[in-house]
Amino acid sequence: MKTLYNVKLFREKGFIRKKCPICGDYFWTLNPDQNTCGEPPCAEYEFIGSPPTAKYRDLETIRKKYIEFFAKRGHTPVKRYPIVARWREDVYLVGASIYCFQPWVTEGVVDPPANPLVISQPCIRLTDLDNIGRTGRHLSCFEMMAHHAFNFKEITTYWNNKTVELCFNFFTEELKVPEEKVIFKEGMWSGGGNAGEDFEVLIDGLEVATLVFMHYRVHDSKLVEMGNYIVDTGYGLERILWLSTGSPTLYDSLFSEILPAVKKIVSVPEPDFEIMSTLSRYFGKIDVSKADIEKSYREIASLVGISVDELRSIVIPLENIYAVLDHCRALMFMIGDGVVPSNTGAGYLARLLIRRAIRNLLKLSTDVKLTDIMEISLKYWTSLFTEYRELIDNILEIVELEEKKYAQTLRRGRQICRTFIKKKREKEEKVSAEDLIYLYESHGIPPDIVREAGNELGVEITIPQNFYELLAKRAKPQLAKKEEAPLDPALVENIEKTRLLYYEDPYLFDFTAKVLKVISGKYVILDKTAFYPTGGGQPSDTGVLKTQSGEELEVVNVFKVGNVVVHEIKAKEDLSIKEGETVIGEIDKEMRLALMRAHTATHILLASLRKVLGPHVWQAGAQKGVERSRLDITHYRHLTLSQIHKIEALANRIVRENRRVKTFFEDRITAEQRYGFTLYQGGVVPGREIRVVEIEDWDAEACGGTHCLSTGEVGLIKIIRSMRIQDGVERIEFAAGSSALKYVQSLEKTLREVSEKLGSPLEDVLPSVTKLIEEYRSLRKENEALKKKLFRLIKDTVVAQAEKVGVLSVIVYEVAEAEAHDLLHLAALITRDNANAVVVLYTRENGKATYLILVGANASTIVDARVLGRKIMELAEGRGGGKQDMFTGRGRYVLLETLRQRVVEEVSKLVEKINK
Repeated sequence: MKTLYNVKLFREKGFIRKKCPICGDYFWTLNPDQNTCGEPPCAEYEFIGSPPTAKYRDLETIRKKYIEFFAKRGHTPVKRYPIVARWREDVYLVGASIYCFQPWVTEGVVDPPANPLVISQPCIRLTDLDNIGRTGRHLSCFEMMAHHAFNFKEITTYWNNKTVELCFNFFTEELKVPEEKVIFKEGMWSGGGNAGEDFEVLIDGLEVATLVFMHYRVHDSKLVEMGNYIVDTGYGLERILWLSTGSPTLYDSLFSEILPAVKKIVSVPEPDFEIMSTLSRYFGKIDVSKADIEKSYREIASLVGISVDELRSIVIPLENIYAVLDHCRALMFMIGDGVVPSNTGAGYLARLLIRRAIRNLLKLSTDVKLTDIMEISLKYWTSLFTEYRELIDNILEIVELEEKKYAQTLRRGRQICRTFIKKKREKEEKVSAEDLIYLYESHGIPPDIVREAGNELGVEITIPQNFYELLAKRAKPQLAKKEEAPLDPALVENIEKTRLLYYEDPYLFDFTAKVLKVISGKYVILDKTAFYPTGGGQPSDTGVLKTQSGEELEVVNVFKVGNVVVHEIKAKEDLSIKEGETVIGEIDKEMRLALMRAHTATHILLASLRKVLGPHVWQAGAQKGVERSRLDITHYRHLTLSQIHKIEALANRIVRENRRVKTFFEDRITAEQRYGFTLYQGGVVPGREIRVVEIEDWDAEACGGTHCLSTGEVGLIKIIRSMRIQDGVERIEFAAGSSALKYVQSLEKTLREVSEKLGSPLEDVLPSVTKLIEEYRSLRKENEALKKKLFRLIKDTVVAQAEKVGVLSVIVYEVAEAEAHDLLHLAALITRDNANAVVVLYTRENGKATYLILVGANASTIVDARVLGRKIMELAEGRGGGKQDMFTGRGRYVLLETLRQRVVEEVSKLVEKINK
């Protein structure tokens, strides 16, 4: 495909192909004096202070010009996609505009929304996370303007010639860039599972666009021709703005509207233009991830004629501000499009950005919170992306909660670091990059906190310059392994596709079908079936197959293998069913109806949850059941009772309104354009067509389950409980229909039984129980006071039984009918008065015993309670734990004399060891 690079425009305009003497890559230019490819580090930025374009000062104007330019030339403008790639399972976030059309459109499975099209797509890439703020150009969040053309099997739209011509004309005619300044550098690009030759478009040292001629599929790290020819372009909106303003850094142009306010509240002065320009040019020419940053600062300081310390005092605060503003912008898109910070998936990446932004702020030695900066950022960016305006409070609440969690992490993190580093030092091992990643992922501790703890202990710890990039790389989706069917797919590969009667009529409970195949005496395949196979969190139907001989065969499981539905029959010695015969299938009607109600209730409930809690709520899992069902959702707080009541009220209102439930198959692109990407609440659905379940004016999802025809059929929806199953995921357990009624009736039954036992009317149960609790607490308080008096009285008796072991007083005593806190209270009384005491108390209960060891302040220098505790647990065949001065454990009951003898023996050994 080398001819891809020799395009018509180059021949007509007289472009010269040259080889860069520094990097060795080929490039095309109209300037005969252009010696290098024009891309840093082979060249430096020439536009800073001298922009080569017509002057444009805002993103909106450039975006509008771009879209209008391509619309006039036959491209249909397409709305931006969400930044969370819910239509695919191999990536979490959209990293390029082409991600919106992979894999379904690029593979030719689905028609594009328009052809050719133009789009301006917000993207997130965290591959250069450690460079953000420092280099003057790197971003985690950027807007990729693009024009795409899709050619299937043969080139029918346009390919390389027109792509290059359109690009050249946009820059030279629309943005007024002199023709000789536009360089096309040959290269290769891959992303999202596809690849192709490309041109990097460079102007005055800045890459402003990439033109990819995508015709490969990436398979096992190899390039395979896919037979389709996709024009995949990407124009950096923020970079074009930078080119047009000629500001020292991209951040100065991108955040020009909010930078002054942020600098003011964090007390950072306006920097010198020349210093920042020199910095950008310098970092533009090197690979920052591999550079010695301190050496770089020394060289830059020398270039601008100031000391390194002065340079650092100017630059480092700005680097942190730039990074925080970048991360705030990215978080608006991520949280606004439904990402809830957590320890997994896209939530891991959101939390990574939040915590990195907080660390950047802490480095400024300011009391300003991330939410303060976030509020300024949101106010500006939501004026441009108005769809997020109503989510401002929600986004701020999530960020504030994350700030509080992180503060707690930092408070406990220092001691965790000290313990970890000490163990490493004892083993004569260094704290590695993997160790730093472990401490971050397991405990949320950032690497600079680990380094500070190391400095305190005299241990040098090196943090990789690309630490946060390493973290981001680890957060890649693990493609779910398809569950293996009980049957080898090869056994059904020549069988015709099963006709799915349950889609034609979900209320069909008996049917006649022909037996196509019987496998292993228990798997039956029919030409058509009304039995629903397991899928989408819905269990399979059960029932019977009636043979012509009158025998009833119990269907215990139904599953799909490809397009074939397989019925598993309860094992029998002599299976009478024969291939070719006609059978009658009868489905367990009550089970099917219960599951239909549960599945429809799941859709009603999910939409209710989103209405009450916010659009960040997405389904994270679901299981439908006859009695109870569950729905896992992304949410950042535990649900309150008030919220649960609101959700129930809303869901049951939809039931009472008896809204129509429609199910139909529709072209994927048409469905996405009509309903949006909340279609994929249940996960990625493959194929050209998807089955849509629409509850009238309430909810629409791609779903393969069986549903009621109207919401009124569902009956009562009752939430049974809500619980946190993992960070950022809440589980809602609920019942629907008659199961919900049974649950409510069981609660009433329990309440009536409580009422009878209390001897009070049903309506007075709460005050009666409250009075009972108050009486119990009063009695318990009196009991505790009596116990304390008793312990003070028996303390002298216990101490009198002490045995002297050197300077130590060893006390072993059994306390009858005591609780663990009683043992601790008595032991504390003893050690408070005798710092040399080693106290072992225990109490018996049902053949087991609870043991407590408490060591006085002086005694703890000789006896480690954990060491003594382990010996006692060996004797008691139990387990326990503690710290140097206290140990608790539980094991079998040991006679007092046996225990006393063992304790004295072990303490004597420890005393002898010290005396040596």
